[in-house]
Amino acid sequence: MTEEMTTTKEETKNASISPKENIRQARVQKLADFADLGINPYPYKYEKSATAQELQDKYKDLPAGEETDDECSVAGRVMAIRNTGMFIDLMDASGKIQIFTHKQNVGADKFKQLKLIDVGDIMGFKGTIRRTPRGELSIKTTEYTILSKSLLSLPEKFHGLTDVETKYRQRYIDLIVNETTRDTFRKRSLIISKIREYLANLNYLEVETPILQTIASGANARPFNTHHNALDMDMTMRIALELYLKRLIVGGVSERVYEIGKCFRNEGIDTRHNPEFTMIELYQAYADYNDMMTLTENMVAYVAQEVLGTTKITYGENEIDLTPPWDRKTMLGAVKEYTGLDFNECFTADEARKMAESVGVHTDENDSWGKVIDKIFEEKVEPHLIQPIHITDYPREISPLAKVHRDNKRLTERFETRVNGWEIANAFSELTDPIDQRARFEAQALEKANGDEEAMEIDEDFIEALEYGMPPTGGMGMGIDRLVMLLTNSMTIRDVIAFPTMKPIEK
Repeated sequence: MTEEMTTTKEETKNASISPKENIRQARVQKLADFADLGINPYPYKYEKSATAQELQDKYKDLPAGEETDDECSVAGRVMAIRNTGMFIDLMDASGKIQIFTHKQNVGADKFKQLKLIDVGDIMGFKGTIRRTPRGELSIKTTEYTILSKSLLSLPEKFHGLTDVETKYRQRYIDLIVNETTRDTFRKRSLIISKIREYLANLNYLEVETPILQTIASGANARPFNTHHNALDMDMTMRIALELYLKRLIVGGVSERVYEIGKCFRNEGIDTRHNPEFTMIELYQAYADYNDMMTLTENMVAYVAQEVLGTTKITYGENEIDLTPPWDRKTMLGAVKEYTGLDFNECFTADEARKMAESVGVHTDENDSWGKVIDKIFEEKVEPHLIQPIHITDYPREISPLAKVHRDNKRLTERFETRVNGWEIANAFSELTDPIDQRARFEAQALEKANGDEEAMEIDEDFIEALEYGMPPTGGMGMGIDRLVMLLTNSMTIRDVIAFPTMKPIEK
């Protein structure tokens, strides 16, 4: 679309002020003109009978040049004005429809008042349905109402915002002018809805757990800290949903629970990370990580099919097939495949660090055997994992909430699902042994004392909950934002978060 609006004399009379303020002043004058006419440009309500898309669908077979006596009323934003207001492109949330206004239908005075209308104004139009000789479905106006006078002009080119700062800082402008952006957020809503639908069909119970917590746990991440004045106590914003959901499994509210909610991690920002993000975590009693692999791939495939109509998607230059079953490889097996290093034959952290240096991966002197393997995997393996795959059996040192592997005590029954080289899900056979859990927390606390700010703290209440008994449980966490990125071909997480975290502009 292109904005077809001529600049008025009022808008350009004062060259000493900015063009933006010039236009604003001209539009403020139009507010005064409306007041002189006894018209409120910000009324309370408008009765609309149809959306643009409903009319396009209903009258799709109306021949060119045909008129009807069918009346309707529509409302939306003016996106283009032609022939001094005779033709207007009106956009609502469903799409666009053309408005035709003539003084024979609205009267000479009302037709003259169209000069007070600008691109960006929100208007209501009532009239009859016609299709122009050129084939454009239109509403032949008999009445119109100003619903909200726009004081600022929209970007000159409606095909998209080139100013990335404006796109993310003022999302409302981006949404007004970019259909692609509107489609992304509609798809995001549908994706979340279909996740809920899928889990409801499996008898999962949706629950809510605290966002403000006293201990940052459930993940390796730096928290945001705050203070509760009335209770005079320090608190943190949750970094994960995990430990309270497990408490609900202990309590037996349901054998299957999940939560979709915000988490907050005080760490860097890049194309896949935002300090405030949305996760789903789910837990199923009497299941293990094998069940979670099946659930994860089936849920993602179901959502893709429901939202996109296919399980084969394009992301950037990659064609990705989400059709289950997905490939499965052990972490140690994947490292050996891509580096030639066999950590099954490596038994100490010192030896592991030397092996990492041999393939150009830097390690720190305090890195454990498991952390070294994780670093090698991240640098040398992860970029190759384009098609969906479950990477299984992570080292015990980097998996403090997962059960020890039933066949190898150095590993855990944990998997991470990778698509397009990213982690999109993390899942365990959940650790239910309170004594083992305490030992893992204590090891994490030692790492924290040695300078690892992302290590977990000891959660005494959670350990006590485990001592009441938790059934064997499979759990999975998935980043909603990354899933939406994949299913909407969005290159950065900021494209799928309506209002991403941005550093304030210094003035």
